[in-house]
Amino acid sequence: MRSATGTIARSGRVLGVDLGARRVGVAVCDGAQRVATPLSAIDRTGDPLAHRSALRRLVAEYEAVGVVVGLPRSLSGALGAAARAALTEVDSLRQAVAVPVDTTDERLTTVAASAGLRAAGTPGRRRRGVVDAAAAAVLLQGWIDGRRGGDGMDAGGGRSGG
Repeated sequence: MRSATGTIARSGRVLGVDLGARRVGVAVCDGAQRVATPLSAIDRTGDPLAHRSALRRLVAEYEAVGVVVGLPRSLSGALGAAARAALTEVDSLRQAVAVPVDTTDERLTTVAASAGLRAAGTPGRRRRGVVDAAAAAVLLQGWIDGRRGGDGMDAGGGRSGG
């Protein structure tokens, strides 16, 4: 499969991906790239090929024009061990999917997703099952808003293209 590099088209669905330790949260936006919606969480089985294959199927199913992966920078903005591991996963994902893959700063997205679910009255046990997909939606919405000029920066926090 060809390497997926380049710029994500400005129209068409995009998948947002939150790389958690236990699950990979996935969100999708509408074709106009205005609103991100939580989609699902893929359990990590210890076989990285399994979740990459699942993401490849979701790209095809939703006819996604790109994938945005959350980059877990430290609060200072530095690239720590988790961010370096995520960048390695991004490189592998670029080989697995036939669309461009970009990164976006995901600092505090899980915290924001958990708070939103709690505020919506989602019970604790149910929250644990959906927080990864909700975090993916938060990071994808941030990417969408940033790309539209909401914060004056490019969607990758100055690191466009991963």
